[in-house]
Amino acid sequence: MTGAPPLPPPSAGEGTLRSRGGEGQRDAAGFSARRDLSGTVAPLSRPLLTQGPPSPAEGGGNAPSLWTDARLAADLLAADPQGFGGALVRAPPGPVRERWLEILRAALPPKTPWRRLPSGIGDDALLGGLDLAATLAAGRAIARAGLLAEADGGIVVVPMAERLAPGTASRLAAALDTGSASERPARFGLILLDEGEGDETVAEPLADRLAFRIDLSGIGFAETRADPPAPEPGPECPDPVGDLCALAEAFGVASLRGPILAARVARRLAGDRPINRQDIVTAARLVLAPRATRLPAPEEPAPESQAPPEEPRAEPPPDEGPEPAAGTPDDVVLEAVQAAIPPNLLDQLLAGGQRLTAAKAGRVGQAAASRTGRPIGSRRGDPRRGRLDLLGTLRAAAPWQAIRRAERETRRIVVRRDDLRIRILRQRTETTTVFCVDASGSAALERLAEAKGAVELLLAEAYVRRDRVALVAFRGTGAELVLPPTRSLTRAKRGLSGLPGGGGTPLAAGIDAAVAVALGVRRGGSRPAIVLLTDGRANVSRSGEGGRARAGAEALQAARTLRAAGLPAVVVDTGSRGEEARAVADAMGARYLKLPRTEARQLSAAVRAAL
Repeated sequence: MTGAPPLPPPSAGEGTLRSRGGEGQRDAAGFSARRDLSGTVAPLSRPLLTQGPPSPAEGGGNAPSLWTDARLAADLLAADPQGFGGALVRAPPGPVRERWLEILRAALPPKTPWRRLPSGIGDDALLGGLDLAATLAAGRAIARAGLLAEADGGIVVVPMAERLAPGTASRLAAALDTGSASERPARFGLILLDEGEGDETVAEPLADRLAFRIDLSGIGFAETRADPPAPEPGPECPDPVGDLCALAEAFGVASLRGPILAARVARRLAGDRPINRQDIVTAARLVLAPRATRLPAPEEPAPESQAPPEEPRAEPPPDEGPEPAAGTPDDVVLEAVQAAIPPNLLDQLLAGGQRLTAAKAGRVGQAAASRTGRPIGSRRGDPRRGRLDLLGTLRAAAPWQAIRRAERETRRIVVRRDDLRIRILRQRTETTTVFCVDASGSAALERLAEAKGAVELLLAEAYVRRDRVALVAFRGTGAELVLPPTRSLTRAKRGLSGLPGGGGTPLAAGIDAAVAVALGVRRGGSRPAIVLLTDGRANVSRSGEGGRARAGAEALQAARTLRAAGLPAVVVDTGSRGEEARAVADAMGARYLKLPRTEARQLSAAVRAAL
């Protein structure tokens, strides 16, 4: 078999597989080299870690450890910070995280810019603007470069990245895309340190631009002293781009940046030689596995009764072999990538959920302009109605000092009402889960028992997180709000214990009622989520009349209304068929869970993972 040609560089709009200094090279000892701008080859300060031993599926020992992959990502990022975008590192402050940052910094060339970006930074400090101290001293406006321009060619580290304001995250994303900030060069690698708990997450549009997602939370400091394993060769890969795209599709990676960044990783790992299968496995393990939103669907074997009798086939010519199915990843590669999915993410995928969902919801439900909370910026206003932002006020007044002194002002600094700035504070956004329960039909008692147990479990957890739950039940000819949004265990149990069952299924009325409650919750500053427990077999219309055709059409219409409102939802199918409930979930744009006759604790865990 002939070697596969190297991957061609992508177009200018997609970035490049090579760093600005040129293509990395690897010598016979496995050390990497980097070309400087003059074209000469300069060795890196230490070896570039390679893929590690093959997985057990390949018969080559143990799979690489989490720390080995983290070190490999650090070396790859140091070799080409701008090409790989950066890394999202989830870990609390501690020695393991500091050790990883030390490794990254040591692998960078000397005098590489290294800047820390506070999560509450303003636009002037980020992009550049007025130098307040110099302006006050000189009496005229003096501009200064922003933090991003100062970090050109280096690394920007963002502690507590889950607290980045949406505006700051969008400006960072724009700088990563364009390589500039306020018309100044700003080409850098971005390290987002995610320290969030619960619903605190990093903005997905920003994280999507970074090649690596690293979880150091389960690594002990003793593991950071381990030496990396020696690289082992693997068979050449004839179509690396096709394999990576097929892997991205198999694991539900929707963004095209995933396979593009994985291709850059594979190209960097291979150096001057053709890309082999081990490069593909490593690139997919580092880039695609943390982005997975589903597991590959297993192939369903054909029933034995329908299997046709085998017919004798002619032997293929000696130079021909079995051809793999086009666009289908190798089973060994699939197993290796699936083994690299973090355990907590794998649990969520098995339950039908996905990560970073809270960050995709935008600004809906954020409690801003509050008198208490975390500062996220400032605006013009009256200090009697908020907290004065002194630096913002002085920054607004500075450009006008020369003009105001010309008006015979004797004060050294003249501040007027229009200069006053007050802080914008954001409270923690709580979540309200609205359970919408189908209380109709002969199986109502079983469904209600499951719903009651799940609501009580979620309510106990909400008490710790200061979140709330609500309960809407529909049966007979309409729907009712059984339990308004509450954290009270006593009130919840009292409302659940008196919930009746039986009658028709007014599904449209139930969805309408749940949407009304969720919209009210959102207007109040909380983030709503709807959990619909039903078999989807509507037979009562909004007017209270029977008829499956009309009732089903109205239910789908109500589901589309919920989707248009942008409300996150989960449909829990409590029936035995599944077609009707799945159709409702598709119309809602909701996640679908098939949990008939499950235990309440399992239902609670699945809903938490999906939301």
